[in-house]
Amino acid sequence: MRRRALLLALPLALAGCNTVSRLSEVGKPPELSPSADPTLDPSYRPMTMPMPAASTSVPEANALWRSGSRAFFKDQRAANVGDIVTVLVSMTDAANVQNNSDANRKSSETLGLPNLFGLERALPAGVLDSIIKAASANGNTGNGTIKRSELVTLRLAGVVTQMLPNGNLVVAARQQMRVNSELRELQVTGVIRPQDIASDNTVRHDRMAEARIAYGGRGQLTDLQTPRWGQQVLDIVLPF
Repeated sequence: MRRRALLLALPLALAGCNTVSRLSEVGKPPELSPSADPTLDPSYRPMTMPMPAASTSVPEANALWRSGSRAFFKDQRAANVGDIVTVLVSMTDAANVQNNSDANRKSSETLGLPNLFGLERALPAGVLDSIIKAASANGNTGNGTIKRSELVTLRLAGVVTQMLPNGNLVVAARQQMRVNSELRELQVTGVIRPQDIASDNTVRHDRMAEARIAYGGRGQLTDLQTPRWGQQVLDIVLPF
C-alpha cells in the first residue's frame, strides 16, 4: 500500500513542479537553457573513432608558405577573442506525418469432458460435453496527423567570447532594433570551429554546436498578442 501511494503521488508531484515552473514564467517568454559543456549531461557517453597517425610538418628552406595556413596572405577571419564573425541563420523546416492503424482480433475456446469415470450416465445428456465455452473480440483503429512548417532567416554579427583548449570558438551575437514602440531582439550563442568560418567571415547556424537562437521582442504589439497574466495563471491552474 505504501508503494502504491508513492506511485500515485509521483505524477501529482511532477505536475505540481510543472505548474510552479510555468507560474514563474508568467508575463515573460520561456527562458533558454544556458550553453553548457555537453559532457556534463548525465546521458553523455564518450565516443572513440579511428584517427589518422600524427604527422609533423617539415620546414622547407626558402619557402614563404607557412604550414597549416589557409591563405597565402594573413587570414582575416575571426580567430581570437574579441574578433567579429557574422552568423547566418536560415531554417526551413517542414514535417508531414500521417499514421493509420487498424487491428482486429477474434478468439473462441471450448472445453468438454465426454467421459468422466462413468458419471456421464448419471448426469443429464450434454452436460459434460460443454463445460467451458468462451469467446472474445477486440478491434482498434487509430489515425494521427502532424503538419509543421517553419521559416527563419537571420543575419547578425557576433563576438568571439572564448577560445576553447581544442581551438574551437565560443560566439555570442545580440542585436536590438526598435521601430516606433516595438523592440525586436535577436540572440545567437554557440560553439564553432575555425575551419567552418567562410572566406567572407561568416558561419552557418547548422555548423554551430550548442546553438541557442532566440528571436522575439517587446512593446505595444507584443503586449496585445500576449495573454494577460491572470488568464495565463487560470490556464495553468485550472484542471479542466
